[in-house]
Amino acid sequence: MSQEDVRAIRSLYEAFGRKDLPAILAVLHPEVEFYQSTLLPWGGIYRGQEEAKRFFTTLAEHVVSRVDIDNMIDAGEHIVAIGHSRGWVKASGQAFEVTVVHVWTMRQGKALRFENYLDTPTMLRALHGERASTT
Repeated sequence: MSQEDVRAIRSLYEAFGRKDLPAILAVLHPEVEFYQSTLLPWGGIYRGQEEAKRFFTTLAEHVVSRVDIDNMIDAGEHIVAIGHSRGWVKASGQAFEVTVVHVWTMRQGKALRFENYLDTPTMLRALHGERASTT
């Protein structure tokens, strides 16, 4: 993995913070694949940039959130980002903070695969209107 790839993923998180979908898509490989647990309303496997847009749209239908990355690890063919997602559930106004681990696979300077692991039980409690925090 190169420092250019790490910079690309950092720029993607910055774009997510700005809600700048075109800048996010610029970092994604045309054949990108997103994975999120199907226990969550926005979970599933999304293939290609159009489905990646659907992932972000579905996520935004349910929560308002930001991701703060505490550590980014260059792990050979992967970049591992560890941090927290903080925000609130639109349906209930319930605040949440969950630990996240994101695994990115890069190809030719673009994100080919995104695996999103988070504290699912805590997130589900927030989605059901219960207090939800891992801190």
